[in-house]
Parts: sequence; structure tokens; C-alpha cells
Amino acid sequence: MSAKNIDWSSLGFGYVKTDWRYVANYKDGKWDEGTLTQDNTITMSECAGVLQYAQTCFEGLKAYTTKDGKIVCFRPDLNAERMIESCERLIMPALPKERFLEAVRQVVSANKEWIPPYGSGASLYLRPFMFGYDSVIGVKPANEYQFRIFATPVGPYFKGGVRPLTVRISDFDRAAPRGTGHVKAGLNYAMSLYAITDAHEKGFDENIYPDSATRTYIEETGGANIIFVTKDGTVVTPKSDTILPSITRRSLMYVAEHILGLKVEQRKVRVDELADFVECGLCGTAAVISPVGKIVDHGKEIVYGMEGMGPVIQKLYNTLRGIQMGEVEAPEGWIYEI
Repeated sequence: MSAKNIDWSSLGFGYVKTDWRYVANYKDGKWDEGTLTQDNTITMSECAGVLQYAQTCFEGLKAYTTKDGKIVCFRPDLNAERMIESCERLIMPALPKERFLEAVRQVVSANKEWIPPYGSGASLYLRPFMFGYDSVIGVKPANEYQFRIFATPVGPYFKGGVRPLTVRISDFDRAAPRGTGHVKAGLNYAMSLYAITDAHEKGFDENIYPDSATRTYIEETGGANIIFVTKDGTVVTPKSDTILPSITRRSLMYVAEHILGLKVEQRKVRVDELADFVECGLCGTAAVISPVGKIVDHGKEIVYGMEGMGPVIQKLYNTLRGIQMGEVEAPEGWIYEI
């Protein structure tokens, strides 16, 4: 049990300063040893690469208290691999996979009093990120970088917890063909802020983005991948080179096929076939799965149900959460015990 006096059930998805974070610096072509620090501030030049040209990428993962009292993370090796891919695309020096995993271990261990107890519905969210640190005035990659991980206890990503969402087909574009949509670059999320603010002002929870080249196929939302369920129970997820390869989505598709025995498909999903599905959900680290109750396509409503999760998405959610909480046996290598 945590030693912190926190009402875990009232936590939202926001930043709470915890005791320790990890910092490593890249300079003169190499990484230093890295260290834990209690300082949550960053001091850098006004001309730092991240401030001038948005040279930054990040990850998101969680630490949990399982049913038998263990502290675990869910598939952090995939976060390490995805961050390496993001760094390569943004011309940043990748932190080696084993260094990434060791940094995760140190941050979780040092902040063990901040890890919510089993059954609370809360978790310890970890945010690894890297950015260009030294002064860059010409348009070019930085020479020095800083890698950090901080931790913060969080509750549900969407206000009100797990409830059916109302989303819209957006007129804005999330990512360009052959752009950076497939990596977790900060600039992708900056581009989505105007659209999500506009959506919220108009009463929607999220935007669904069609492909920007043809606006014919569904891609993802501003912060999550999408899964659909057909009338015959097939689990479908959109396929595109500009979709972020969600670790949660990949895990859910494995669960669907290999644990629940469902048929799965990863394929292009046309906007005009949305009404053919019977369930829809948004999936990602923060929310796991949030059911979509309604999609609004320029006045046309596609309703999947506003009462709760559909039966297939409910099974997917229960099984994946069960794996994370130690209630369901996990596939080999999925659980990283701290």
C-alpha cells in the first residue's frame, strides 16, 4: 500500500509532482551515466533546439500495483523501441533500450510511495521524453540533448471515467503522408491542439481524423488509436503508414485473437463504412479502451450505444486490465516487474 495520503479515487489525469525523476544528458557524442534528481525544473538557453524547432519526442507508460502486491509495468520494452524509432526520425540520439528500461526501474522504485494501491482504479503514469538542449539558430538538429522521466499518479483520462464518448469526423489533418504521424513527436500533438479545443467547444470528446491525402479512410484520433467490431464479432483496426503504432492497440489485437479467440483484421477502413460496425473504441496507454457511443460525420450520426461498453470491447478491456493487474495470466514478456 502507498504511504502517501491521497484520495486515489478522486484523481484525474493531471500532473502531480512526485519525489524523484531521472535525467541523462547527451553531449560530445555520448550519454552521461544519468541520475535521479528531486529537481523538477529545467533551465536551458532561450535558443534551445526544442524551443526553436520543436525537436522533441516522448512516451507514456504506467506502473501498477497488482492483485498480489507486486509493482509492475506493462510492456516497457515496446516503449523503448518506439522511442528509438521516434529519435531516428527526428535526428536525435536514441537512448539504448536497456538504459531506458533501467531508467524506468529507477523512477518507479524511487517513487514507490506514489504508486496507487490495487483496486483504486488509479496508476502511476510515467512520461519519458527527450529534447534538443543546446542553442540552435539555424534550421538543423541540436548537438546536445536531455532525456528525462517523471512520474505522476493519475486517474481516468476522460472526465467521468469509462463512459461512451461522442466524437466527430474532423475537417483538420493530423499527419501528412510521409510525415511524422507514425512516431511520437511532440509536434504532432501541437498540431492537434486547435482541433481538440474546437471539438470540445462544440460538445465533442475527440476528433477522428481521416487520411489527409484522400480523406477517404479512417486513421486515428488526436491521442488514441481506434478499434471497431463488426456484426459477426471481428475486431478491426485501421491500417496506415501515418498511424502511431499504439502498444495498447497491438496488445488488444493479440488478446482478441489469441486469448479470446476472435477474428481480427488490420486493414484500411473507409469513412463510409462506419455505420456497418456495431462497436467502436479508442485505445491507448492513458485510457486503455474508452467506448465510442456516437460518431458525428458533418451532421450524420452513427450511433453504437450511449449506455456503456459493447460486449466485445468490454471483454477486451476486462482481459487487458486483468493482465495488467495480475488477475489474468500474461503472455510471456508482457509484464516487467520492478
